[in-house]
Amino acid sequence: MCVSVSELRQMVMSLRVSELQVLLGYAGRNKHGRKHELLTKALHLLKAGCSPAVQMKIKELYRRRFPTKLVSPTELALPGVHPTAASLPPGLTQLGFDGHRAPPSPLLPISLLGPKHELGLPHLPTSLHPVHPDVKLQRLPFYDVLDELIKPTSLASDNSQRFQETCFAFALTPQQVQQVSSSMDISGTKCDFMVQVQLRFCLSETSCPQEDHFPPNLCVKVNGKPCNLPGYLPPTKNGVEPKRPSRPINITSLVKLSTTVPNTIVVSWTSEIGRSYSMAVYLVKQLSSTMLLQRLRAKGIRNPDHSRALIKEKLTADPDSEIATTSLRVSLLCPLGKMRLMIPCRALTCSHLQCFDATLYIQMNEKKPTWVCPVCDKKAPYEHLIIDGLFMEILNSCLDCDEIQFKEDGSWAPMRSKKEVQEVSASYNGIDGQSQSLKKVEVIDLTLDSSSEEEEDEEPPQKKSCPSLSSISPQMDNGVLNLHRQASPVSRTPSMPQVDTSYIPPPPPLIQDYRHYYSTPTDLSDLSFFPFLQGENHQVIQPKRFLAHCN
Repeated sequence: MCVSVSELRQMVMSLRVSELQVLLGYAGRNKHGRKHELLTKALHLLKAGCSPAVQMKIKELYRRRFPTKLVSPTELALPGVHPTAASLPPGLTQLGFDGHRAPPSPLLPISLLGPKHELGLPHLPTSLHPVHPDVKLQRLPFYDVLDELIKPTSLASDNSQRFQETCFAFALTPQQVQQVSSSMDISGTKCDFMVQVQLRFCLSETSCPQEDHFPPNLCVKVNGKPCNLPGYLPPTKNGVEPKRPSRPINITSLVKLSTTVPNTIVVSWTSEIGRSYSMAVYLVKQLSSTMLLQRLRAKGIRNPDHSRALIKEKLTADPDSEIATTSLRVSLLCPLGKMRLMIPCRALTCSHLQCFDATLYIQMNEKKPTWVCPVCDKKAPYEHLIIDGLFMEILNSCLDCDEIQFKEDGSWAPMRSKKEVQEVSASYNGIDGQSQSLKKVEVIDLTLDSSSEEEEDEEPPQKKSCPSLSSISPQMDNGVLNLHRQASPVSRTPSMPQVDTSYIPPPPPLIQDYRHYYSTPTDLSDLSFFPFLQGENHQVIQPKRFLAHCN
């Protein structure tokens, strides 16, 4: 249907601020300013001769602003229709299923399902949904998109009511049913699917790929059954309405894996002034952290020269600055796990040299996807991750160091703590000291205590040799132990307290330094106390004669 320029002008003048911003953003113009400024820019765009795509955008925004209540049959015709499917109701032919092959299913208004499928559903408006907006959702790293079951479609809202409700429908092809059913995993406690039917919501913005964003008070029913949504986040302030974390919704368990029965999705939400939302349904394949790590490795390792150039740039002296940085210290420990890096990586958008471990980073985002750099707290999506080749070389060549220092020329050196340096020097000194101790052995007298040492220092006693013992102990000189044959020095025995020696019997003749001066009883003078001691002539030594000789 051809629309004149005057009609397009009337459509533009009836748009609101949010719709004018969408139009200008779609046309690549500045979308900031007050309403009259935005309206002037839009009219200038129309006067300069806009493209057919911009004209379609104007009509789309106008239909969204003033939804039509009655639609002619010709306007309901959608591409990919196969009217030869006589076994299905007329409206179901727009699902793209003819019993043999089917292209991706276009949007099916609930009014086309017929009275059989309208039973049990709430009363819904019969207006046709707007044309698919040019909205693109951000790619999810842990999912590969296999098919688009419902393209991003605006949630039609009636401005007269706060609570809105609309319905969508789609059908699966035989190939899609086979993909989902064959990916069933029942090894765990619940039934999981590797190939899933995924429902996503976002803002109707065309300036850039959109993140997942739930409408307020969202409620979803799939085939009449309520769908589980993520739990509410705790409010940061008192009196603030709690919000759900926006993430994709897995509706596979509620979908009918049939090629003949369509699936319906009823969405209810609360409308917001100046905001519109879109929804989409995809057939996706779930990936694991191991698969993402393999893909990251397959991308290759970045050339180390890139990192060296970044180091030189950071350490280049600024002539206008009085302070110059001559070195840069970087840790080889991952800031996430505080462990040594295994696969050093960082985002292309990061300006720092510090890397984090790719395995830990991907595993943490598998549990809770945030994709934020742990070093600079900036966005670090999976698509921007790179493996640093310079750090790979450092980790392979420096196995006993956790910190390095970069120099101005791009070279590096390991950094060791003072404690490690002292231990290394002490180990070298210990080797030299041991070799010196082998040359000079200290002679220690184990028979002396502290008190006897003090007495010897004051007045060294005169020692007499015992001729009867010279042949028995030729190697014992002055009671000193010879330690030349021992491997390690012997420590001095601790001093013992003095005791009364009046009751101690005479010492054996082997210990010559101890001399006890006490009288021998007369009744014991003729007894032989040492019959086991014999000289060379096999004569028994009498104690009286022995004591007299010692005195």
